[in-house]
Amino acid sequence: MKRWFKYQALKLVRTRGEVTAVARGFCIGLAIEMFTLPTAGLAFFLIFPFVFLLRGRLASAFIGFVIGKVVYLPFAVLNERVGHWLLPEQFAVHFHVLPDWLNQLLTINLYLIAGGIVDGCILAMIVYFPLKKVLLWVQKHRREKRRRAAHIIAD
Repeated sequence: MKRWFKYQALKLVRTRGEVTAVARGFCIGLAIEMFTLPTAGLAFFLIFPFVFLLRGRLASAFIGFVIGKVVYLPFAVLNERVGHWLLPEQFAVHFHVLPDWLNQLLTINLYLIAGGIVDGCILAMIVYFPLKKVLLWVQKHRREKRRRAAHIIAD
């Protein structure tokens, strides 16, 4: 697991493009993942228009989406709590053609979606600035390393 996280971090750091676009793309993928489980994976398709509209990097959005899958389970309880705060107290899905257990499952999923949207946006905003700083630091460090290597070769 440690190697996998290190590999994902390395892929993120090496993603080509402007640092702000890379960080923005990662945060888009992370935020989308926070409400994707109750939608049976259909939220994955929201990455494409959000990356286009917010001018993020698609590669880093996919990395954020994958990292979000690992982070989602601890956040699921929080997502449901926030969903209960957002939606009315008597909120329930009731389709007459569906059995009661399926109506309850749909109600819980709507709580997860509502809470996941809010939690995902907050998590993305919290992660954006530190990630941007780290990416800027790594970019600067790599430039200096290349400059030193070129200087040694030139001598």
